[in-house]
Amino acid sequence: MRDMKELQVSLNQTQKVRLQTAIQQLEKFTARVSSSADASVTVAETISVNHEEGVLKGHGTSEVDGEIVATLCGVVEKVNKLVYVRTLRARYKPETGDIIVGRVIEVAPKRWRLEINFSQDAVLMLSSMNLPDGIQRRRTATDELNMRSIFEENDVICAEVRGFQHDGTLHLQARSQKYGKLEKGQLLSVSSYLVKRRKQHFHHLQDYGIDLILGCNGFVWVGEHVEVRDDMITDDQENKPELSKPNFKSMSLEEQEQTYTPLDTRQNICRIANAVRVLTSLGITLTVDVIIATVEMSKTLNFDIHEMVGAEFYVQVAEKEVERRSSSTKKK
Repeated sequence: MRDMKELQVSLNQTQKVRLQTAIQQLEKFTARVSSSADASVTVAETISVNHEEGVLKGHGTSEVDGEIVATLCGVVEKVNKLVYVRTLRARYKPETGDIIVGRVIEVAPKRWRLEINFSQDAVLMLSSMNLPDGIQRRRTATDELNMRSIFEENDVICAEVRGFQHDGTLHLQARSQKYGKLEKGQLLSVSSYLVKRRKQHFHHLQDYGIDLILGCNGFVWVGEHVEVRDDMITDDQENKPELSKPNFKSMSLEEQEQTYTPLDTRQNICRIANAVRVLTSLGITLTVDVIIATVEMSKTLNFDIHEMVGAEFYVQVAEKEVERRSSSTKKK
């Protein structure tokens, strides 16, 4: 949980007391989990290895007077003989297969360079993504000249981490139909430790007509739902060229109005985005269930979209999180 001093909202005295009480209760739940796992350590704290022989010291550990001590605050992880400390709050560290959301900052020869909330920029090669025509073929000089028609500077895209090259460059790939350019939505930046690695990071919220992408790198996308083709399609369908997108400037006014995002959808985007902002400010781990529950709570309590970033809603969300965790603890 975040400290009250980190919240960028003005609270009255009653709200301060309520929020402080909720934060203290949430910290107790966190302490119980840590103590039951017996894995939480601070700097210079001794890590118990039960006098095992051949223990390998990993990241965040050091040997002092024959004992293994922690050099970071975090959770002790053990993999066979390897012992290391996983920090709870740290910068994003890419792993192969991570779903990330990034912003294009440069169009270079045969590649795009992206900002992904990492210590270095990532690279998406032209050969590592599907072409607009959908045909699998060798990239030509014409494709390289038309790169800006696919992605250009400041475009937001979704991709998958392919891995690190020998020179240390982080490479991405976007060979699936679910990856690509993201439009008509909001890009939110949150702390990467609030987004846990899961089997599913793409979520279609059907009741709201919204696509929610929780990027492992801490970039969250909330946008209008876009139909994508399933990966399990026939070869005949795969080889069919996609229809080129019409030029927006050449459209008539009626055609342009049809491409606009409906008001209800825009309101849903703002409401879900505000729910993410509130949960992030409170330091609550982001999951699709928690986000939807926060949105439904704002509707049930008749909070307008702009009121969701007000002090009262922060307190209500914190108190609701206490109820959720206490009920889940009783079930166990």
